[in-house]
Amino acid sequence: MSILAWIVLGLIAGFIASKLVNKTGGGLVLDLLLGVVGAFVGGFLFTRFGAAGVTGLNIYSILVAIVGAVVVLFIYHAIVGRRTL
Repeated sequence: MSILAWIVLGLIAGFIASKLVNKTGGGLVLDLLLGVVGAFVGGFLFTRFGAAGVTGLNIYSILVAIVGAVVVLFIYHAIVGRRTL
């Protein structure tokens, strides 16, 4: 995939995942980073379970990236929540 496709995929997935977990968006840059990292994590997880990872800029890849971004957000909140207590 091209850099532009990763950016678009990251923005879409990061925005949706942050809305699902936080109920608010994290901002343009944070959503972009979250979505791109989520795409890598989701692709890794999906391949471990025998499914295809990110295959391009399509609905399936967006769903994979959203799942990965939600996992990243849950881990992030678990670490930050533990530190503040």
